[in-house]
Parts: sequence; structure tokens; C-alpha cells
Amino acid sequence: MRGVYLPGGRQVDIRTVPDPTPGPGQVVLAMRASTICGSDLRAIYREHLGEGPEAYQDVVAGHEPCGEVVAVGPDVEGRRVGDRVVVYHISGCGRCDDCRAGYQISCTSSRRRAYGWQRDGGHADYLLADDRDLLALPEGLTWLDGACVACGFGTAWEALGRVAAGGAEGLLVTGLGPVGLAAGLLARRLGAGPIIGADVSPTRRSAALEVGAVDAVVDSSGSSGSSGSVPEQVLTLTGGRGVEVAVDCSGAGAAQRDAVRSVRRWGRVGLVGEGAHLELDVSPEVIHRSLTLVGSWVTSTGHMADLLRRLAAWELHPEVVVTDRLGMGEADEAYRRADAGLGGKVGLVMA
Repeated sequence: MRGVYLPGGRQVDIRTVPDPTPGPGQVVLAMRASTICGSDLRAIYREHLGEGPEAYQDVVAGHEPCGEVVAVGPDVEGRRVGDRVVVYHISGCGRCDDCRAGYQISCTSSRRRAYGWQRDGGHADYLLADDRDLLALPEGLTWLDGACVACGFGTAWEALGRVAAGGAEGLLVTGLGPVGLAAGLLARRLGAGPIIGADVSPTRRSAALEVGAVDAVVDSSGSSGSSGSVPEQVLTLTGGRGVEVAVDCSGAGAAQRDAVRSVRRWGRVGLVGEGAHLELDVSPEVIHRSLTLVGSWVTSTGHMADLLRRLAAWELHPEVVVTDRLGMGEADEAYRRADAGLGGKVGLVMA
């Protein structure tokens, strides 16, 4: 079979490797869709910077897989050839408190392995997966829908839950990449509003309005054509009130500060985007305003399963954020497009 590897230096290597065979508790999936995440770009594609859970071990890339079961190993119950599944992209030890709660992402065992980072991921014809890492893809959702949920939409869903977004409260989303779009689309289904999006890119601001992820956008570039700082623009759009909730999906320190400064007193801020350094004057900006700041990292298997069911009921298709669909043989071009950051989600489609 073919597998996509990321040697660093913005290079993509497609290799021929043996087809996998399932062992006890394992299944083999025929990959149908595998999307590209910003974390792959930040910590693997450009250069191998990750350590610990982010250390890339020269495996098949892709931690957002969705596919069809084609082989079932011994001791697997209730799984059949032909099942449509989403892969929760962290395989933990299965025994610690975090794993038992469904948060394999937080497992600290030496046995923890992330698909596409320390064990083979979804950028391949076939994927060997532990059955316990699989979630049913409901009828009505597409392969690309499932791939988008495997990390991006699941991450946005967890963050919205952690800050209790909804209830007709105003929401600011800073960073309108795929995760930011997901946050806006899901928050709307939860009843939040108005939803305001902030980004430096006019293309991404337009895309957020086009897909219905936000009600209004603000320019966070600080250019002469903008109407003031992000907090000032948010105050204008909300009649001087500010928003009750903000979620940063940018991973940029300036945008994180904008999120903190745009919420009202007693506001809640979720930090999702990785890779930034945030500096705040804690007393006046956080303590005296009684703010709640929450860090949120991916989601749990239980919450992801709940999200998949809700998406089917809402008839909301995450693939609406996918702007580029390419075949595996075009993986190099797919990563170039994702790295350019000019569009939305980029996906490899095998079906």
C-alpha cells in the first residue's frame, strides 16, 4: 500500500509499505478520507519540533482518519466488515484515570501513541487501528465529515462545552481557520449569538460569513483600513457590551489577548490554538474582571460520539469547511495548500 511520510523541511514522501494485518483487539480500515490539521503543519511538516506527545516517529502521517472496516482481528466484538468509523486519534494506555474517562489525549503513559505521530496514521490506503479507538460514523454523514470530526470539530466542540457557550450569549472566535469555523458553526447550533469572528485574512473572514459560521467579522490585522482594535470593534458591534464568551483558535498571542480583552466582566475565554506566548496584566485584565480562562485540548471519546450523533440530527456537515480535496498521490500539493493558509480545510480523499 501507499503511505505518506513527512520528513520535515516542507517535504512529503510517498512510500510503498506492507499492508497491515489486524492482531487481537485490532481492525484494518480502508481509508476513505484523511484531512490535514494545523498541528501537523506546525510540528511535523515544516520541521520536527515536537517532544513528548508531539514527537514525530517517522510513521505514516495523518491524525484525522475516517474509513471503512475491511478486516477484524481476534477478540473484537460488535465490529463488522463494512462498518463506517471515525478514528479517535490518540491511543492511550486504557488504564489511567484520563483514559477511563475517555480523554486518551491526556494519557501520560509511555504506551500512549497518537495516530500520525507515533503510530501509522490515515494518509495511507489502509490503517491498522485499535478497536477501542473507533467511533461509529452515523448514516447521513460523509467520509469527509467524519475526518473533520476526528480532531478539528471535536476540538471545537470540547472548547465550547468547557466555556458553556450558548444561551443567546455573544461569542467571539479569534482565528477563522478550520477550527474557528467549526467553533462558529457549532456555537450557532447551541444558541449562541451574535457570533463575531476575527482574523487577519480577508479571505478567511469572507469564508466565515459565507458558510454561516459567524454573524459579523472584524479585521485583526491592525491595518490602517481596520476600524480600531479587535476589542474596540467588538464593543461597537455589541452596543458597548462586549461578548460573554470568546474562544481563540488562532494560536497567536495577539489574538489570545484580543479574546481576553473583548469579553465582559465575568466572561469566559477558551484557549484552543497552540504555539503562542500570552502575556497579561493579571490583576486588571483577569482578576478584577472576574474572568474564567480555560485551556482545552482535543476532546474525549464520549463527547466525540455525542457530537457525531448531534451532527447527524442537525444535518450539519463539517465538510462545509473543506475547500481543497485531493487524492493521495497529490499529498505534496495538499500540504502546500494547507501550509499557505489561504483556504479552509484540506483533505485527502480516497473514496
